[in-house]
Amino acid sequence: MYYDLTRGSIPKSLFFFALPMMAGNLLQQFYNIVDSVIVGRYLGHEALAAVGATGSITFLFYTLCNGLSAGAGILIAQSFGAGRHDDVKRFIANSAYALGFVGLGLTIISVAFAHLLLQMLDTPQNILANATDYMRTACAGTIAVAGYNWINSVLRALGDSKTPLYFLIVASILNVGLDLLFVMVFGMGVVGAALATVIAQGVSAVGSILFAVKKNEYFRLKREHLRLRREQFVRCMKTGTPIALQNALVSVSMISLQKTANSFGDIVVAAYTATMRVEQLIQQPFNSLGTALSTFAGQNVGAAKPDRVVKGYHRSMLISTAFGLLMLGVFAFTSRYIVGFFVIEEQVIDIGAKALLLSACFYVPLGFIHTTRGLLNGAGDVGFAFLNGLAEVVGRIGFAAILVNIPGVGMWAVWTTTCLTWVLTAVMCLIRYKGGKWRKKCLVDIESAETEVIHAEQ
Repeated sequence: MYYDLTRGSIPKSLFFFALPMMAGNLLQQFYNIVDSVIVGRYLGHEALAAVGATGSITFLFYTLCNGLSAGAGILIAQSFGAGRHDDVKRFIANSAYALGFVGLGLTIISVAFAHLLLQMLDTPQNILANATDYMRTACAGTIAVAGYNWINSVLRALGDSKTPLYFLIVASILNVGLDLLFVMVFGMGVVGAALATVIAQGVSAVGSILFAVKKNEYFRLKREHLRLRREQFVRCMKTGTPIALQNALVSVSMISLQKTANSFGDIVVAAYTATMRVEQLIQQPFNSLGTALSTFAGQNVGAAKPDRVVKGYHRSMLISTAFGLLMLGVFAFTSRYIVGFFVIEEQVIDIGAKALLLSACFYVPLGFIHTTRGLLNGAGDVGFAFLNGLAEVVGRIGFAAILVNIPGVGMWAVWTTTCLTWVLTAVMCLIRYKGGKWRKKCLVDIESAETEVIHAEQ
């Protein structure tokens, strides 16, 4: 199962390609929401704060794998668009080796240093033990997360966004059932919530891989495709590393902000955790559209159709802007009810509702970030990814340092920092796009590919 995005209606191609990804991403965030609701309502706000205190640091390890997966997807999409079918298969095999190596290493590091890292974040003592247990359990499944991100990126690069969704539906149901079983029946506390998510993602990854091997001809690899090739392995690492570093820098900036939130105590941490869960959910349509545009751009750049890429970008920007404005209107009336879904403590709800509405005012620049990054990455302009990630670090650390020292701002610095960082990052993305360097960043040899196609037709 694979689909050519270099032909046909642009809006139709983007919409139907992005829709399954959005559904899948929403289901994946449903994992986190279920964890938070069950933990917050059945174990209390301290347990919810413990789970939230680990979010930014576990995201760091997960997102390194995701960055390498995205890099592999770019190479596969451009090779597919250029008609280099053997290269597609070689990149599939060698990207799997790269992700397996990195994923295993990150699993060992994250589990071994969980307690130390949380201490460095000034995690409140009353939630440190639970936070450590949750993080160790969640990070033990990093290799499963790496596998899931890898198969998703490969299938999306080939234009298949439906297969991962099918297995994610099964995984989401499994996650809910295991959450209830481990937390409410077995009394495993926060460890049970983390274990449920790890098992669910592992099932989704394995199922998607097995199905792809059976149904997708690009996964029917011969011995020569399965060989560990220095060129393909290095290119996967080289292409994915800037994106992984971007993700890591974003995560570092979030870790810094988590530390700021921790300094205000467990009530603010709980409110921040609830709003972050909602924000992660809201980001999924933006993220899905950006990822769809990345694959769309990759295939069309590989096929030497830059004008088609530009048209796809303009339509995507209109969609993201409309969605951002829609969510602002929705949260203007429902923010208190949404935060109350996670916790029952009135003080936490009051803070979270106001913070959620503040963040919603800046969803339009957030959409600009996802959409423009998608185009730049798909086109092969991965070097900018590191600079963009660096901007998020400077923004979150710099704005937080300034705002917490302004009288009257106090705990609101946590959310205001994020909003201002979105604006800064969005401006950088738009400037890069307008500069046009992405047009010359294709990572595959188009001329050679065109020659191969001509010979094949003769």
